[in-house]
Amino acid sequence: MSENEKCQSEECSSCSSCSGDCSSCSHKKQDLKVKINDQSKIKLVIGVLSGKGGVGKSLVTSLIASKLSKEGLKVGILDGDITGPSIPKAFNIHEFAYQENNLINPAITKSGIKIISSNMLLENEDDPIIWRGSLICSLLTQFYKDVNWGKLDVLLIDMPPGTGDVSLTTFQSFPLDGVIMVTTPQDLVSMIVKKSLHMVEAMRIPVLGIVENMSYVVCPNCDEKIYIYGKNDEKVFKEKYGYECLGQIPFDSKLTSLIDSGRIEESDDKYLDEVVDMIIDLENLKYE
Repeated sequence: MSENEKCQSEECSSCSSCSGDCSSCSHKKQDLKVKINDQSKIKLVIGVLSGKGGVGKSLVTSLIASKLSKEGLKVGILDGDITGPSIPKAFNIHEFAYQENNLINPAITKSGIKIISSNMLLENEDDPIIWRGSLICSLLTQFYKDVNWGKLDVLLIDMPPGTGDVSLTTFQSFPLDGVIMVTTPQDLVSMIVKKSLHMVEAMRIPVLGIVENMSYVVCPNCDEKIYIYGKNDEKVFKEKYGYECLGQIPFDSKLTSLIDSGRIEESDDKYLDEVVDMIIDLENLKYE
């Protein structure tokens, strides 16, 4: 029996113990990564996620994108929350996505950030997308491979909550260079976030660190920080998650106003400077 015949026989139980070289071997590890179109070149792909909904993933994604753009990087956002998209509102985008030369053209914000979202496919922005998981995953993949991203330094993927179909598709199909986890101080939230962390670790995707939203309130009279849900310092973060805290975002009425009015690019806060510096370092290291 030849080695290739052995590869496809019952005698072959593992490629690690087989000397054959059979390209059709059923045990051969498959590359599930989708191929991007020829018009697009993306240096770095970063996911922003959390197992829990309503913790501020879209806020964090929008702030990171805006800061990276101000640093001179070419940035894109793929709104992966297909059934609950909020990125277009943060950047005041109300236009339809349109196709040209078999590719989808993303919207471009005032500062040059390229954005694609399921809300850009709807006649009415408040219409629901009532789809099963397979269709949602198909659109998510299409947003990556069939959008004319052009040349990007960083593509941020704003992911939906949970550890189901969409997260699994993203981890398996997209060439993620790392993820940023978003949480809030409540123990209930941290329990759910840990589920996503364990999923990321199981998929062998690098975790860049944690961002905590709704961390505290600043007293308008004395500027004292009031930790409504309890204070998480660096030691607590290490013990709770096993990763460093890259930034803490307080309850900030100015931020709320900016994102609700579609002017998030005007934010000048320093909350996520460490995250931005880390991503810039990653981009430089990967392509220097």
